[in-house]
Amino acid sequence: MAQTAAHAQGQQHPIKLYLVVWLWLFILSACSYFVDFFQLQGLLRYTLILLFMMLKAGLIVAIFMHMAWERLSLVYAILVPMSAVLVFVAIMVLEADYTLLSRIIFFNSGS
Repeated sequence: MAQTAAHAQGQQHPIKLYLVVWLWLFILSACSYFVDFFQLQGLLRYTLILLFMMLKAGLIVAIFMHMAWERLSLVYAILVPMSAVLVFVAIMVLEADYTLLSRIIFFNSGS
């Protein structure tokens, strides 16, 4: 009887876990701020910003959306499509560079 009542209320996680995650989110946000503060430029800037963004998103999804405690099939149902989208975006970025180079060569050769 007590087990079904506890199951109906849901699993409770210690407050320390949430405080640690909030601390890490604060640290990662501060690191993102320092990328702008130190005026980093170019590929390093965008790589660091994207890295900090992905780490923060991963923490939020894993802890606050409770994905760390979900069934593996549900995790796969969310992570596999998102990973496929990232792969397709990377392919489009590479294709965009090729298309831009082709257009530059074509339009500069005609004049």
